[in-house]
Amino acid sequence: MAGRRALKAVLIDLSGTLHIEDTAVPGAQDALNRLRQASVAVKFVTNTTKESKRNLLERLQRLNFDLQEKEIFTSLSAARSLLEQKQHRPLLLVEDSALEDFTGINTSEPNAVVVGLAPDHFNYQTLNKAFRMILDGAPLIAIHKARYYKRKDGLALGPGPFVTGLEYATDCKATVVGKPEKTFFTQALSDLGCSPSEAVMIGDDARDDVGGAQNAGMLGILVRTGKYREGDESKINPPPHLTCDSFPDAVEHILTNLL
Repeated sequence: MAGRRALKAVLIDLSGTLHIEDTAVPGAQDALNRLRQASVAVKFVTNTTKESKRNLLERLQRLNFDLQEKEIFTSLSAARSLLEQKQHRPLLLVEDSALEDFTGINTSEPNAVVVGLAPDHFNYQTLNKAFRMILDGAPLIAIHKARYYKRKDGLALGPGPFVTGLEYATDCKATVVGKPEKTFFTQALSDLGCSPSEAVMIGDDARDDVGGAQNAGMLGILVRTGKYREGDESKINPPPHLTCDSFPDAVEHILTNLL
């Protein structure tokens, strides 16, 4: 811990770390309550693009997690901010359930391509439309580039392979707004009044959660739930600050060793 300041904030991934679809990770609710009793700020950061922030909040509250909408920072929020800043009119490749987070954004005569997780829209016709727009100069914006994620029935393709396919076909690079981008983590910390050196990230994705957080100057704790696969901790350099079995173990480590 030499050179690090006292811990002020804990950023927590959602899908795969606290829950998988409609099932909570065992003990996660109690662990979150214990963490809230400590003198640290808590924020939930997610690349989930399958549903709006409101739907996500309702899902978590049904699972008896104690959290408020203002505590959730999503890659959809980051994408919306970029669209507003650049005044883009996007072709939105996101699930219909996530569209409400883009309410008020002009999508007529689109001049930018925005890709999230959209299984219902990843068909040849739609992807070819996006391909042609990019060739004509439209920027490609990836809400994130995760390779895969965990569902109840097993691992499933994330948006990353589809974004990479469009990059390959058009010979361009996407602008990525979600984890593991440094700006995503600094935006998430901005209203907590602390620097990256005073924060820790807990997540199940070695590259996007832990690697991204550590590249931003935070500590990263990898949990062996959700999308975790054996050996994931060796895929990033530096390795995680800690790899542990699940979110309750990560909280125990924080309460015992980092506060």
